[in-house]
Amino acid sequence: MADVDFATLQNTLEKALLKAGLTPDDAAVCAQIHAESTRDGVHSHGIGRIPRFIEYVGRGWININATPSVVQRLGAIEVLDGGQGIGVLNALSATDRAIALAREHGMGLVALRDTTHWMRGGSYGWRAVEQGFAAIMWTNTESCMPAWGGVSQSIGNNPLVMAVPHSSGPLVLDMAMSQFSYGKLQTTELKGEQLPIDGGFNERGELSRDPAAIAATRRLLPTGYWKGSGLAILLDAMAALLAQGRPSHEIDAVQRGSGGGSCQVFMVFDPEQLGGRAACDALVEGIQMHLAATRPAKQGCKVRWPGESTFRQRYGRELISIDDTLWQAVCELAI
Repeated sequence: MADVDFATLQNTLEKALLKAGLTPDDAAVCAQIHAESTRDGVHSHGIGRIPRFIEYVGRGWININATPSVVQRLGAIEVLDGGQGIGVLNALSATDRAIALAREHGMGLVALRDTTHWMRGGSYGWRAVEQGFAAIMWTNTESCMPAWGGVSQSIGNNPLVMAVPHSSGPLVLDMAMSQFSYGKLQTTELKGEQLPIDGGFNERGELSRDPAAIAATRRLLPTGYWKGSGLAILLDAMAALLAQGRPSHEIDAVQRGSGGGSCQVFMVFDPEQLGGRAACDALVEGIQMHLAATRPAKQGCKVRWPGESTFRQRYGRELISIDDTLWQAVCELAI
């Protein structure tokens, strides 16, 4: 493993993105988001996505010059078209616009269509809570796992983000509708490890913890079995409806790489207008204290809440350990 400080990581990613053709401003913003995701422990959607992103730019699947355009305005609701632009920049723009609408109306909803992979969805939940706002966000994707009861890929894993602010540790959930994402399978395999619980099916149709066997069949296990499958289907339908864009089965036909042509929804709420910031802080603190007091199932462990470990890593790490092969590949892209 290579131990890299945050500044070196961000600078290297920025150079690679500049070489790929991004403007200096766009490269700097994207490099920061990818570096933050890596620092927070989500390598699969941080530095791990850089080679594929650059490949997609080269194939013309991402329009690095596009900016979101307004399709419709309905008070606290806005619909934008991403123009197949850079997913991170489109998502940041939609998040910021939803925050502005929430300041005005108490709630803001921005639906974004025809965009590309937003990378780590949690980035936008953290952006909202760090400004004192709560959020519910999600994206649809191309079909990448079977619906419950099926074998072939027919639904997206459609990640969902939910976040509630607190200055000393917000609640931030970032989860796909598959038990494990393909990125998690990849990072687990690179470590030579098995998944902690069943994550999909092997070639014999058996539940498996072997990340390589699951990646080979592409039979991911939906989170909560049929419940995760059902939620994935409805998240897809709601995203396409609100954004007036493509559901997963139509994204499949576009053939623009992972996440290309997807729809995303950014719902943001202003706690100041919903009981006040003090009440929101008390709510979060009460939940955290209640969970911290829970008797753990294993001695020496503790019950955690969503976002706790990310908050500690975000504000407590000096060096980031990165797979040597991946780090070398990205360094070569930056030359």
